[in-house]
Amino acid sequence: MKDYKILTIGIFVAILISYLASTFGKLINLNIDAIPTSFVLHSIMFLLSVMAIYILQKYVNYSIKLPKFKTLLKPIGFGLLISVLSSMIMIITMIMSGGVNNPEIKMPASNLSVLQIVIFVFFYASIAEEMLFRGFLLNILRPLKKKGIPVFKRKISLAVIISAFIFGLIHILPFNSNNGIVFTIGMLIAPFLLGIVAGYYQEKFNNNAYAIIVHMAGNLMGIIGTLLMNANS
Repeated sequence: MKDYKILTIGIFVAILISYLASTFGKLINLNIDAIPTSFVLHSIMFLLSVMAIYILQKYVNYSIKLPKFKTLLKPIGFGLLISVLSSMIMIITMIMSGGVNNPEIKMPASNLSVLQIVIFVFFYASIAEEMLFRGFLLNILRPLKKKGIPVFKRKISLAVIISAFIFGLIHILPFNSNNGIVFTIGMLIAPFLLGIVAGYYQEKFNNNAYAIIVHMAGNLMGIIGTLLMNANS
């Protein structure tokens, strides 16, 4: 199959999986207090991603293994940096859009307990989303690896940029379009930056574990902020 066809299929499949996960995640209610609705969404996303990787394994060079500790310091460090930047972006956009005093704007995980956030957001969401966007999508976009742009003496490939952009787009879906353009842009930029770093290390080591770890680190400040807001509410 020609490169442009498999690239098109890969992007379509990733968007379709995201749509199906989001749609059925809203329709299926387990009615179990200990399990948030996001569990269904991420479970569907994870299972469909595994199926897509298996069916298209000829074009998806998926690999995951335990990383060496000494190679984790930079990915975790950059993930934490993105976490701080993303938190700053979200605070600025919330203030500019009036979201701080707007009860209609509710951040994901705002109604979860500490344990639920750790299990279902910090760990499970990171694994499911990285399985799809870096494990599947970035790998299937591998033919675009040679093209890219230099950023701080590092090459960010077109494959990384595209997967990060789609990752960002998916994260604005849970929010109402009436929240305003500023808020929407903020919700796009934050995950896009996280996707760039996660994609860079996924591509560098060809190991999905690095992307998952970057994702976890990148979510840390947001999770801490959510916990603080929950404690004050």
